[in-house]
Amino acid sequence: MVARAITIAFEGIDVRPVDVQVQMTAGLPAFSVVGLPDKAVAESRERVRGALSAMGLALPPKRIVVNLAPADLPKEGSHYDLPIALALLVALDILPADAVAQSISLGELALDGAITTVAGALPTALAALDRDMGLICPAACGPEAAWAGDGLMILAAPSLLSLVNHFRGTQILSPPRPGMVDSAPDPLSLADIKGQESAKRALEIAAAGGHNLLMVGPPGSGKSMLAQRLAGLLPPLDAAEILEVTMIQSLAGLIESGALTRRRPFRSPHHSASMASLIGGGIRVRPGEISLAHLGVLFLDELPEFSRTVLDSLRQPLETGSVLIARANAHIRYPARIQLVAAMNPCRCGYLSDPNRGCGRAPKCARDYQMRVSGPMIDRMDLSIDVPAVSAQDLSLPPPAEGSAQVAGRVAAARDIQRARFSEANGPRTNAQVDGEALTKIATPDAPGAALLAEAAARMHLSARGYHRVLRVARTLADLEGVDGVRRLHIAEALSYRQAHSMETYQA
Repeated sequence: MVARAITIAFEGIDVRPVDVQVQMTAGLPAFSVVGLPDKAVAESRERVRGALSAMGLALPPKRIVVNLAPADLPKEGSHYDLPIALALLVALDILPADAVAQSISLGELALDGAITTVAGALPTALAALDRDMGLICPAACGPEAAWAGDGLMILAAPSLLSLVNHFRGTQILSPPRPGMVDSAPDPLSLADIKGQESAKRALEIAAAGGHNLLMVGPPGSGKSMLAQRLAGLLPPLDAAEILEVTMIQSLAGLIESGALTRRRPFRSPHHSASMASLIGGGIRVRPGEISLAHLGVLFLDELPEFSRTVLDSLRQPLETGSVLIARANAHIRYPARIQLVAAMNPCRCGYLSDPNRGCGRAPKCARDYQMRVSGPMIDRMDLSIDVPAVSAQDLSLPPPAEGSAQVAGRVAAARDIQRARFSEANGPRTNAQVDGEALTKIATPDAPGAALLAEAAARMHLSARGYHRVLRVARTLADLEGVDGVRRLHIAEALSYRQAHSMETYQA
């Protein structure tokens, strides 16, 4: 007799069903797990043995083989403990076979029989709902799994013993409730920043259209403060976007007590981050920072201090909105539709344009420092602005009357226009994502604007990418103004944000 249980293997945010087969035969006592298990899966036999022993059960002196099918699919993670234990209990005639076979199960077992939390409960719950099956998971994962919908039957058990008692009818497990939704406003406000009115304007434009933003300025000018307040200007996630973001966070194990949030992600990795941590990868191919920032903001402070190889690995995901991690035995794709915000000093010392503290190695210091960032990477920035040092007079002024709430209102109105414009389910969501014929349709400027753009493109040597990004920014400026057409004034302002940060920019 072969006892079975169903679990899953993760391939990015997608899941593949895994058939857990247990067979007990006569022979020398042994307990082996086959089917390309990794170290964590191979060690599950000891955790399963300990959990059964805590229940007062001992494995019979037989040859026990656990097969994880399909055998050519790599199995990674500790969530195979619970399905292996359930299949063993079926083989021991302790649980009915049909009760286990009709549910997808996942969970890690402690030696005392407790079922501890694992990553990926929400993608597994959605997979179970699609297959018209139930879900058996740890009690700590129940609030997260409950977000899959009311049509899913979930057994969220704190221990293996409670699960056995539920199937026997002596202890009924109540269905879990979805976790809380955090919709609290961002505590950081633009009112905290004095001066920098042009930078605040660029920040508003970036938020309204989802555009990439590069800020260049001396140390202490407020670049990081501005970037940190961008998240408070963005509209909250809608229901579909919450699901997208939560599935990635679930795989990364970042959800606590099933609590979700409507706030867009804001990720700020250190400049020592490796390619695997930024793009994704590692032995188990986990999502990187660019995927954890999906539908939100990825902030790279001290941009030239990042490895050039790491920065250039962002170029393709910025265009496609996804990252493909290729391995010898698998190709894993994660979504990565992000808004990139970066900050850098004009040179290594940071005081190239400061007449009082001038750079002693200019212009070589600035040239060497800025060349750490490749030209194609700079070309992917929709807006590039200078953030000058704040004077003591600005710091002595009272706080500005306009804070993040007022700016966020204008951003929300512009986003509403874009939402109505891009009504297709799988199409672009913001002006920064529109391309091709759709961009020509919505962002063709009037005659004076077209003439200005053509002249500027020739003088500034704009690439095709830069040309189209000017049109996207101009379309956002028109949306903020609430007008239908793109005019010469919008083109002019959009072009002002495409000025290259050359050495002459910082000459006194």
